Parts: sequence; structure tokens; C-alpha cells
Amino acid sequence: MRLAVVASIVIAAGLVLAAPLAVPLGAEEVKEPRTGVSFPVKQDDMTLLGVGVRTKTFLRVKVYAAGFYVADAALAGPLAVHRGRTGTPAFYRDLIWGDFPKAIVMKFVRDTTASQIRDAFYEALPTIDRARLDLFSSHFGTPRNGQVVVVRWAPGGVIETTAAGEVKPPIPDKAFAAAVFGIWLREKPIQEDLKRDLVSRAPEVLK
Repeated sequence: MRLAVVASIVIAAGLVLAAPLAVPLGAEEVKEPRTGVSFPVKQDDMTLLGVGVRTKTFLRVKVYAAGFYVADAALAGPLAVHRGRTGTPAFYRDLIWGDFPKAIVMKFVRDTTASQIRDAFYEALPTIDRARLDLFSSHFGTPRNGQVVVVRWAPGGVIETTAAGEVKPPIPDKAFAAAVFGIWLREKPIQEDLKRDLVSRAPEVLK
């Protein structure tokens, strides 16, 4: 009887000790908690800095979950000076203007229309030429629930957009590219909590 009890204790202890081994040492995905949408930690030699959700109106209607990716080379290079100071205006400024690969990945959680996308850019970038905004917003099409739109910064400040798997013509204009990324990251962004959330992993990544 005592042997059986001892065996049970040993087995139980073994299970407790073994349980953590079943968990990956590093998470491969990060889930945005309010939408349940997941983003891979690594993508195209870039690392996920954070995830958040874009909401609209006082009802906080969820429009899309967003993930912000930055090139690994930038994290180890020009952005490394911000270790321990990732909440500063200088950090956000370098994220916006730094000429290195980065991307905003938008995973839509509701249907939208082309006019809603266009008007959102008119509102977010009131000083930008509307013809340029019309072109950019047209690259989004009409995102439906579950569709993905990726906006990338390519070297030189070229905006590259992929919507529902279709690659759109690039827009080579560094000032415009910075304005686009500034929508989420500038001093007065479209949504303060989204700005913070999109860099929430920065202290962990910039060690």
C-alpha cells in the first residue's frame, strides 16, 4: 500500500515537472486578446514589436487587428540605441522615419467598403494630397472579415501594399511612407492605446 502511494506521488511529481517541457521556450505567435487574432513572432527577417486592435466610434467597434514588424537588422542596429527607452518620442520618430524594412499587418475582423477605407485615410492624413490618398486607399480594395492587408516600407521609403494576397504597384515617396506609418505611431496617432500596443514587445526585443 505504501509503495503504491509513493509511486503515485512520484508519478504526479514527474507530471508536474514534465508539464513545462511541453510549452515552447519561445512563443511562435502572439494573440491579440480582444479579437483572438494571432500574429507570428517572426516574418520575412522581421520581428513582431506588438499587436493591437483598431476600433471606431464611441462603441469601440473593432475594425482590424494589427501587428507591427521591424527588420531584425534594424533592431540590432539603428534602433539599438533605444534599449531601455522605448517609450520616448525619439524611439517612435526613428520607427517612423528609419529607412529599414518594416510592416503593418492588418487582419480585418469586419466587412468594410472602399469609401470607408478612403475616408479613414482622409481623416488620418488631412494634409496629404487627396489624389495620392485615393491611389493608396484603392490598393486596399474592400477588405472583408478575415482578409489581410500588409503595408510595407521598402528601402528608400517605398510603400508596398499587399491586399488579399495581391501585390499592388509600389508608391516611391519617403515623406508619404513616413506619413502612412505615422498614422499609428506619430505624436498624435489615430488611437493612443493602439500606438502603445504596437510596440509593447519592444522592451523584450531590444534587450
